[in-house]
Amino acid sequence: MSNIAMAHSFTIGSRQFEFGTRTFIMGILNVTPDSFSDGGRYLDASRAIDRALQMQEEGADIIDIGGESTRPKSSAYGEGADRVSVEEELRRVLPVVSKVASKLSIPISVDTTKSVVAEKALAEGASMINDVSAFSFDPRMVSVIAFQQATAIAMHMLGTPKTMQINPGYDNVTREVKNFLAERTGLARNAGIRQVIIDPGIGFGKRLEDNVALIRHIGEFRSLGCPVMVGVSRKGFIGALTDTPIEARVEGSIAAAIVAATNGADIVRVHDVRETKRALLISDAIIRSRPVQDPVTSA
Repeated sequence: MSNIAMAHSFTIGSRQFEFGTRTFIMGILNVTPDSFSDGGRYLDASRAIDRALQMQEEGADIIDIGGESTRPKSSAYGEGADRVSVEEELRRVLPVVSKVASKLSIPISVDTTKSVVAEKALAEGASMINDVSAFSFDPRMVSVIAFQQATAIAMHMLGTPKTMQINPGYDNVTREVKNFLAERTGLARNAGIRQVIIDPGIGFGKRLEDNVALIRHIGEFRSLGCPVMVGVSRKGFIGALTDTPIEARVEGSIAAAIVAATNGADIVRVHDVRETKRALLISDAIIRSRPVQDPVTSA
């Protein structure tokens, strides 16, 4: 069986997404002081808005705005991120969502596990909710997303950000993550959520070998009948394989994104939009059945 992603047609915001025709890019916008890669850089709302517009220009198809870090507890990142209150997360996220919604022509996703944040962000113009807990931290989340007829992203995580990298282990990581996501997508669909995207959660309670196995077998998640998103950008496994600090992981991130797309991922969630977009233009032209014009003969 081909590893190329299967076709799914989603309407997200005002945009139509024909998954399977190309690889889509979700640009990461953390409005936090403590995210592992860009914490504090876009905490100021005006800088965050400028960055969202820049990522759209660079080729992002979706902007994912997050107001609570999920930095893991580890030797590289210290004690891990602390949870923030609903009020603090709203203070960080809502001004950016409300202002960006009127400026962008692409959909806005909000990365949150809190139903109140999701509810208010959707009311301000977001179209997607990216829940790294797959609705397990806040059971009300599914009803909020369903009521707003929004798109949901369900991700696998072992434990919480503070515990997920403390001796994680699996008998068969692909099978166990797939079974978890099957259960959570079933929950979402039963609640009335019509558009669900799944994410195996690279780096969220995974060892190096687990991350590699999930990317290698990403095509197996297609049997769940959902588009598949993969977030590999600047993750710790890339640092482990290349012996590089966070700021020097661009090439490794692009390589991992291309392999994930080749193996069946529909969306890649990235920090470095321009560089990833250019690389995916080449890989998509080669691996997907899309007409390609020869710039010499078609001129």
